[in-house]
Amino acid sequence: MPSRFDSLQLPRPGIPSEPRRRRPGGRRRLLARWRQAGVGLVLLAGACGLLALLLLITSRLDALLLLSSAIVNLIRGLQQLGLALVQLLLMLFVVLLALLALLLLAGGVVRLLRAVSPARPSRPADP
Repeated sequence: MPSRFDSLQLPRPGIPSEPRRRRPGGRRRLLARWRQAGVGLVLLAGACGLLALLLLITSRLDALLLLSSAIVNLIRGLQQLGLALVQLLLMLFVVLLALLALLLLAGGVVRLLRAVSPARPSRPADP
């Protein structure tokens, strides 16, 4: 398998050099360069178009007012979210207190019934 350095040879003074062979794929490399240049030009044109659009938008809108109102709305939304979370946690706490009260009530009734009811005779263990 020839390596990529096979075509590189130092010239020798007494020996005529071989004629240069044309490398295959030179045309493909040229097309690839043209394609790369075309893609670069398209990207530059797109960037210029977007910057022009941004300039048009900022000339018609007050950017600082838009930014400050967006920040205010974000802060209000976060405040509402925090308030909703606090209310949800408070409701969860109330539900847990109600369940604890029901559990204590049931436990107290069971204990009172056991205390009032007559004692059952215990069975002797079979030897």
